[in-house]
Amino acid sequence: MDGRNRSGRWGLGGDCAVSLRGDAGASFARRTRRRHAHLHCGLALRRHAPMSIAAPGNAAATADTRRAAWSLLLNVAHAIDHWVLLIFATAVSTIAADFGFARWEDLMPYATGAFFAFGIGSLPAGKLGDSWGRRPMMLAFFFGLGASLLAVAASSGPWQIAIALTVMGVFSAIYHPVGIPMLVRDAARPGRTIGINGLAGNLGIALAALVTGALVKYFGWRVAFIVPGLLSIGCGVLFARFAPREELPPTQRKPSKAALPRGLLARVFAVITVTATTGSLIFNFTTNGNAELLRERMAAVATDPFALGVLLALVYAIASLAQLVVGHLLDRVPMKRLLLAILAVQVASMTAAAQAHGWLFFALCTIIMAAVFGAIPFIDALIVRFVDDRIRSRVAGARLAISFGISSLAVYLLGPVVKASGFEFLLLAMAGIAVVTFAAASLLPSVVRG
Repeated sequence: MDGRNRSGRWGLGGDCAVSLRGDAGASFARRTRRRHAHLHCGLALRRHAPMSIAAPGNAAATADTRRAAWSLLLNVAHAIDHWVLLIFATAVSTIAADFGFARWEDLMPYATGAFFAFGIGSLPAGKLGDSWGRRPMMLAFFFGLGASLLAVAASSGPWQIAIALTVMGVFSAIYHPVGIPMLVRDAARPGRTIGINGLAGNLGIALAALVTGALVKYFGWRVAFIVPGLLSIGCGVLFARFAPREELPPTQRKPSKAALPRGLLARVFAVITVTATTGSLIFNFTTNGNAELLRERMAAVATDPFALGVLLALVYAIASLAQLVVGHLLDRVPMKRLLLAILAVQVASMTAAAQAHGWLFFALCTIIMAAVFGAIPFIDALIVRFVDDRIRSRVAGARLAISFGISSLAVYLLGPVVKASGFEFLLLAMAGIAVVTFAAASLLPSVVRG
């Protein structure tokens, strides 16, 4: 009786439910067991459902975080790439004195190999980026560049530093045909992405002026190479952690539709080749010559490498903002009209700067560099817009090999030209090169937008 009472009162099932008699008891027991089962299932769902629902969101958030991390590292890599290429030009006076040269112009040609390798090395780098994969190539960039910079710092003579700089140029060549296509592959607004990436690269140029000037003054020129070398290796470790492994190299992915008819596409690439080559000549003349040009035209900073570095960094930092503006406009304004306006500013400002001195020259130098930097995103925007991702690194590499290979002559000629004819002639020659760039860009189809 007690068992029946307990069973009927609490509805617990089990031993108590068994004590119930007849069909009613069996039916009651079955209903009780079902309620128990539903109760346990409900509690289990309440415990585990939030975790199951949140898991996809957490995975997406983690993927977004990792993408933001490796995208940031790709932009930092662009800054490092331009920074290290200009350390020698910024510190050349100090290095020349250390190696026993009477004039910096006599040591400058030893850096030619770095810029030639930076250009011609883009061709195999682009091919490997498409066929092997962009992630492993960027790892080679970070670690190889870091090691070569440490080798430059250990050099004890002009030919040793020339060889080490050339090896550095080989690894520097990887970034542009590999890193930029990797960055913009799935970008919703490629113009904006290219603009931010260009800003990062130009801030690297500013770092070359500011940081190199400070390190040379307080710690010596060798430390100016050691610091970015260690930074590059550290970034490589982080990139290996955050950058995802590619399922397929670009060459094995599905093709996209062609954006232009073949004839028009050939015309666009002819413009790309010519404007990239002439633009790279101006870029190398200015970025490698600006330190000595400011030293000549602004007597107040002629003897202080740190003050010179601060002014040069200020020029580059202000001018770098032009790439953000251009990147924003590339998604909205016809490319031809925008590019021609920037090239016209180059011609006018270089011509005026040929006769300027003091703070007027500083202002004109800032305008020149804003126009030079502002023209850079157009080539990458054209490639992103019209070239299929499967071959994008190879096309970029071929373009860079031609333009940077030829423009490396600027580094070789800079010292002898200035020594023989002065900076006034150099500025007028650059204005003439800008006119050629303007003429080539005028052949760009008017329909082209970013």
